[in-house]
Amino acid sequence: MKRFVYLFFLLIVSGSVLAQKGSDTGSVYQMDKKSSNSIQSATKKLSKSLETDAGSLKVAENYEDLAKELANRGEYQKAEDYLNKAKQIYLSKNKTSKVSKLNREIAKLQEAQKNYKGAILHYEEAEKATSDEVLKQVNQNDANRLRNVNNPVSQESYIKDNIQLLENTKAVDDKADAYKQMAETKMKLNESEAAVKNYEKAVNTLNSRQAEDFQVKRDLAEAYLASPQAEKGIETLQEVYRQALADNQTLEAKKSVELLAGAFQKEGKTQKAVELYRDFLSHLELLIQADSSLVDIKWFQATEEKIIRLEKERVLKDELIRKKNVFNYALIGFIALMLLLLMLIVRALISIKNKNRKIALQSLRREMNPHFIFNSLNSVNQFIARNNELEANKYLTSYSRLMRNVMENSSKDFVKLSNEIEQMREYLDLEHLRFSDQFDYKIQIDETLDPESVFIPNMLIQPHLENAIWHGLRYKEAKGCLHLSFQKKGNKLIVKIEDNGIGRIQSQALKTEHQKVHRSRGLTNINERIKLLNELYKLNIELKISDQQSPESGVVVELKIPLTNRNQT
Repeated sequence: MKRFVYLFFLLIVSGSVLAQKGSDTGSVYQMDKKSSNSIQSATKKLSKSLETDAGSLKVAENYEDLAKELANRGEYQKAEDYLNKAKQIYLSKNKTSKVSKLNREIAKLQEAQKNYKGAILHYEEAEKATSDEVLKQVNQNDANRLRNVNNPVSQESYIKDNIQLLENTKAVDDKADAYKQMAETKMKLNESEAAVKNYEKAVNTLNSRQAEDFQVKRDLAEAYLASPQAEKGIETLQEVYRQALADNQTLEAKKSVELLAGAFQKEGKTQKAVELYRDFLSHLELLIQADSSLVDIKWFQATEEKIIRLEKERVLKDELIRKKNVFNYALIGFIALMLLLLMLIVRALISIKNKNRKIALQSLRREMNPHFIFNSLNSVNQFIARNNELEANKYLTSYSRLMRNVMENSSKDFVKLSNEIEQMREYLDLEHLRFSDQFDYKIQIDETLDPESVFIPNMLIQPHLENAIWHGLRYKEAKGCLHLSFQKKGNKLIVKIEDNGIGRIQSQALKTEHQKVHRSRGLTNINERIKLLNELYKLNIELKISDQQSPESGVVVELKIPLTNRNQT
């Protein structure tokens, strides 16, 4: 017995040595070879992805991998933290299926830490997020199972339902978990044989998953030991011990030795327990040398610190990007507002400019009226002076009708061609009444024109008719002729005023200084009106004044006006 106690003391000492290896603080992260290599690999991948592509789906996947390895060695809180980081990335990318899966994994970790309230909440969130009806029901059952954590009978029904639901799925981990849960429930109900069967199913489901396999086999062995099949429990533990030695798994071998020694002692086989410890101690030095699962804690802590630093840098980078985006959006908004204001100002200026053009156009048009009215009243005065009351009355009647039409359209920039022709006819009638011996006139309209649908500038023709009569035909010795024609040529209206008067050169020689100034102002007025009409309504009105071809005398005025069938006033 003393020998056994001595050997047991040596084992405890060796365990302490293992615990102190690679650590100055007394705490150590220890894991099997496969887990160690996986954690280092997952940690390196995570660090690299954080450096090159922070916040990406790849980072989230690396968080998941590292969390899984940490969970395998029992670091549930750390594993949960990394899963929550992965979850935040998936949420930002709207990966609903991934979020559902992570909620379930987080629930399992919280359950392992006996945080049943948090686990229930995450099972419920997983149920809501998944579109898979089977997983929806499985998550619901797990939430209900934890609500009845102190009632094994109620838990059994929910676990049984999950086993049936998962039977034909590829969810290996979930199926293995369900069998383990059923085995644990059976143990609570003192149904050790049923527990053994479920642990065996869990082992078969996991197949070659080493880390889980060791733990489940130890649980299976304990179930065997609690049942009438205690020998099978010892055999299972011996198998686990041999496998641990073969795989250089120091901690797994130590756990198996402790369980086996306890089983031997329980059966009174102290010598076997001593031999087992001696065997373990004989392998211990080589085992430690070959076992890479005793991870250098300082390296792991340094790597974790690097991950934390990279995560802080990522958060800072995201914040800088967010602020930059806010600034960019604000700048874009400000520029858009300035452009809008500028556009409104430009529109207002254009509107004001157009209004000024219209006022100027009306002013120029009305500038012609006093001269026209003065000439007409002068004619009436001449009739009265000759005591020709009948002609004066006739002239006044025609004149009043013409004045009414002129005044009615005085505010319009454009009038119907039919109205303009009628006004010009009335005007020519008045002038012919006054100068009946001096000229005859003729108005010709193209048959293809519809005077009711075509609009032309108001009072643009009258000044040219007046010039032809007053400065050309009036001084002709023989009776002259005035020809006004309207023709359609393409998309333009051609207005032509032809007279056979004395011509521009002779007329200029006969004028007084006052008449020359007035003549110049009249032509300037017409040109200014045409310019304003072109600018205001985007037209291309053309005016051409030329002399008749020799031997004929007189003047030809040609106006080219774009055809329009709408009133632009």
